[in-house]
Amino acid sequence: MRLGSICCLLLIALTATAKPPKKKDYLVTLTTDYGTMHLILHPETPKHRDNFIKLVDKKFHDGLLFHRVIQNFMIQGGDPDSKGAEAGKALGNGDVGYRVPAEFVPTLFHKKGALAAARDNNPEKSSSGCQFYIVQGRVWDEAGLEKQMARSGRTFTEAQKQTYRTVGGSPHLDGNYTVFGQVIDGLSVIDSIAAQPRDARDRPVKDVRMTVSGEWMKKKKITKQFGYTY
Repeated sequence: MRLGSICCLLLIALTATAKPPKKKDYLVTLTTDYGTMHLILHPETPKHRDNFIKLVDKKFHDGLLFHRVIQNFMIQGGDPDSKGAEAGKALGNGDVGYRVPAEFVPTLFHKKGALAAARDNNPEKSSSGCQFYIVQGRVWDEAGLEKQMARSGRTFTEAQKQTYRTVGGSPHLDGNYTVFGQVIDGLSVIDSIAAQPRDARDRPVKDVRMTVSGEWMKKKKITKQFGYTY
């Protein structure tokens, strides 16, 4: 499923940043008028992780909108054209002039709170250099999951099926969009944003702006503060 029309004309190979410290992780803090989310970035997707850190460190996201929200599906942001955009303007085509090569990892899937990269319909399924979405999804029953597996030709592990049956998510996106992070605190903020009234293009009627910052924090501290287990 396409997540917005994103015109990314140039595909580049991203060079890795300095190797992250073993005992620390990059904690992302995403703040909105509807609350704050904390996220971690997966080391299994280093190109997406490094690109996102680069943008956060440059304050790229500050003042941008969640310009596309669909309840029981996802909330999308990161379009640079959304900063200062007038009411009713169509958004979703802004970019930074490059794509990030796809990094599909079977153990990273579209459960609720997953941070993933938006993209256009390019055949390589490479990601937008800046636009992302956070999964809300819904809870699935066994019959629904069986249909999703039959439709996609993919087989979910028992752990994945259990997560989709309890936490929820959007399994039909698996294998098509790169999942590169996870919300570890503030899942209810996703629900609040997804529930906002929106126009025919799924843009919230009232702007939902974000501020995004990051810091390297000891993994033990992240586990103690947020209950996230490495």
